Amino acid sequence: MRIDILTLFPDTLGDVLSESILGRAQERGFIRIEAHQIRDYTANKQNQVDDYPYGGGRGAIMQADPIYRCWEAVCDEAAGPVHTVYLSPCGHTFKQTDAIRLSKMENLILVCGHYEGIDQRFIDECVDEEISLGDFVLTGGEIAAMAVTDAVCRMVPGVLADPECFEDESHFSGLLEYPQYSRPAVWHGRAVPEILLSGNHEKVNQWRRKQSLRRTKARRPDMYEKLDLSSKKDQKLLKEMEREEEEEG
Repeated sequence: MRIDILTLFPDTLGDVLSESILGRAQERGFIRIEAHQIRDYTANKQNQVDDYPYGGGRGAIMQADPIYRCWEAVCDEAAGPVHTVYLSPCGHTFKQTDAIRLSKMENLILVCGHYEGIDQRFIDECVDEEISLGDFVLTGGEIAAMAVTDAVCRMVPGVLADPECFEDESHFSGLLEYPQYSRPAVWHGRAVPEILLSGNHEKVNQWRRKQSLRRTKARRPDMYEKLDLSSKKDQKLLKEMEREEEEEG
């Protein structure tokens, strides 16, 4: 998979996307991440990429043509179809399902806005979808691009050594992840739950499932309501949860 990021600040992306898991995945050829300086594609000596908005208003708008020239050059290099995403607070909220979906793309282009945004005409002509990290505004799209790139790349086959390692993670199966513990067994007077030290893998898995259900119900009731808990195992866990909640309450 190849991801190309169009930005005014390519240097801000390098260290984050070339270290640890993503760095090793690039060395092994599973993914390729490139950052492109939009200013290199301007047609003026000043490398100007922005101008005042039509209709008046504060701030400046990134012009369509420099972004388009950069986008066109990346498309020409791509071996196959491209899918273009504009990181924008007006986009749909990015979710794990989006990360999985985008990880199946052969070529992904992420466009980082700045100032007051980019000329709508580029969006209309070149962008396939707009994505937002949430209901807040950043100074530019670079942080969002890094988050999307990380989430997408780790779903690409081969990037993570064991595909099963993300199947229990939050949001992958509609649940929040269960609590995790490591050594020592007692820290500041707080002990690891005994079940995790038992060596009984079946009971450990049941405990983890129950904890995921409890955590999701308490913290993300919107997600909990969408779960299919009709299996006999889940029905048994739900009864245990109800009994435990009554005892605690």
